[in-house]
Amino acid sequence: MSVTESPTLIAQGYRRARVVTRHHAKSFFFASYLLFGQRKKAAFALYAFCRRLDDLVDAGESALEGSPLDLPTRLARARERVAEVYLPLPELASKELGPPASRQPAADAPSPWEPSEFAALRHTIHLYRIPEQPFQDLISGMEMDLTKRRYETWDELELYCYRVAGVVGLMLTPVLGCEDERAVEPAADLGRAMQLTNILRDVREDLQRDRVYLPAEELRAFGLTEDDLRRGQVDARWRDFMRFQIQRSRAYYARAAGGVKYLTGFGSQRMVRLMGGIYGDILRDIEARDYDVFSARAHTTKGRKLALATAAFVRPRAVLREADTAMPLLAPSAPLLSTGTGGPG
Repeated sequence: MSVTESPTLIAQGYRRARVVTRHHAKSFFFASYLLFGQRKKAAFALYAFCRRLDDLVDAGESALEGSPLDLPTRLARARERVAEVYLPLPELASKELGPPASRQPAADAPSPWEPSEFAALRHTIHLYRIPEQPFQDLISGMEMDLTKRRYETWDELELYCYRVAGVVGLMLTPVLGCEDERAVEPAADLGRAMQLTNILRDVREDLQRDRVYLPAEELRAFGLTEDDLRRGQVDARWRDFMRFQIQRSRAYYARAAGGVKYLTGFGSQRMVRLMGGIYGDILRDIEARDYDVFSARAHTTKGRKLALATAAFVRPRAVLREADTAMPLLAPSAPLLSTGTGGPG
């Protein structure tokens, strides 16, 4: 595949990426109204890349029976296609995986991406000089979903949250105008916070897919079992567990807020605050439902989104709040985690 695409193909890819984002990521699309010009188009191109990878895994290996390539092989092809983008940018290539020239696909190897969308992605990467490693780490996160349906510890789940969401913050940071490396880790923290929010919201849906993303070690520490989750039982144990997880998630949101000031792109700071505020509001809705995530799906209403968007202009720091003091990522008040049960550390 040529590394030089026509402007027409790139423009078509950006248009397609916008459609993909609008259809699949309503909150992200809503927040993107605070971005302008090329930054907005680049954000859509990055989302479309992530969405296509996610679609590969969500389709399930059974859906690929009879396909000439199984899912692990298709993800391996995705790795090669990403490496191809970095042939003219070896200084941004993954140090972990080695020179991109040694990781190229065969001439006839199929691509997981529609050509114009990939052309827009390539254009975005080259324009904003986005490093390769976050893209490869995202594929590693997709591979985790092939082999892991349960997570024993928070450390395991935190790695997953980083790979499938934290790295998206790293991809976006150059697009949003990062001139200070101090913005990088907070960007990953926002992704971690949003992924943990998704996990807390989607307990019922994940169970239906025979997946439990809640750390088993911590469930046991609060006296909970998978059978309790399947019964959808909301009792004191579950409420304490959810309070613990929500506190952890909010600590990540607060850490992310500390990096917003390093973003220099026009509209970028407000966009990030609004995105974090919309997702963080899901936690508020979970609390309002008395932690019942089994009978209905927690969400942020259109009215709340509009209110948060208004606040992002008037009082932006109130939308995604920094911690007044250093917030712990673990709740020290969780009563059962210091009893020798092996809770997270």
